[in-house]
Amino acid sequence: MIVDDGGDATLLIHEGVKAEEEFEKSGKLPDPASTDNQEFQLVLTIIRDGLKTDPKRYHKMKDRLVGVSEETTTGVKRLYQMQASGALLFPAINVNDSVTKSKFDNLYGCRHSLPDGLMRATDVMIAGKVSVVCGYGDVGKGCAAALKQAGSRVIVTEIDPICALQALMEGLQVLPLEDVVSEADIFVTTTGNKDIIMVEHMRKMKNNAIVCNIGHFDNEIDMHGLETYPGVKRITIKPQTDRWVFPETNTGIIILAEGRLMNLGCATGHPSFVMPLDV
Repeated sequence: MIVDDGGDATLLIHEGVKAEEEFEKSGKLPDPASTDNQEFQLVLTIIRDGLKTDPKRYHKMKDRLVGVSEETTTGVKRLYQMQASGALLFPAINVNDSVTKSKFDNLYGCRHSLPDGLMRATDVMIAGKVSVVCGYGDVGKGCAAALKQAGSRVIVTEIDPICALQALMEGLQVLPLEDVVSEADIFVTTTGNKDIIMVEHMRKMKNNAIVCNIGHFDNEIDMHGLETYPGVKRITIKPQTDRWVFPETNTGIIILAEGRLMNLGCATGHPSFVMPLDV
């Protein structure tokens, strides 16, 4: 049984089985250079190296598996996509959508860990700042509540009309990101989607704006676009806290945890009290 977080182990086995079938048929090995995603490059490298010693390793793993339990929104989305396409190789249990997980861990856990990570990483005074929370699902609700209670003026960006209306009913302003990108001090992505804050958004931000992600993976924030932007300079303030300076303006933004989950990279995640509710 796989107890997965983000669908990474599940992805590895599925990609491994696919690569083994291709290797058996054509002798072709996976090419890590075929993708720009650094984490997927590592997955393909692991599979490629494994094929040289055991060309049936992942088939053996698959045959021994009872199934997978998945505890994150992102991982569950990936599993549903696999199921819809007929690619899912074994049964899956959706832990994420249990009420005790989504309504407690996602909401109250993030309400606790977001300000913890912000203050550990930057020692920023949240009160009086303008904060943008991208997404108003359970994670976004917890983050917006934490920032509001700390004295920040919170603006929400949200494409779902019901969630947007919920934000309005909580007294929060709901606007497109493009309308507020130049005035906010803190940006938090909470969507579980990709390409939320792009490098063009970052170029328009005020000097030393803080940008962080608590949704999932490092592609909610366009880290690849930022890292490859011509002339951009990375200054490491301390581990997991970097200032990126744009050459044309000589102004910079502060990225936490390299665009990955800041409550894990800059803090210690969710308290142990709330985590048992995930199961």
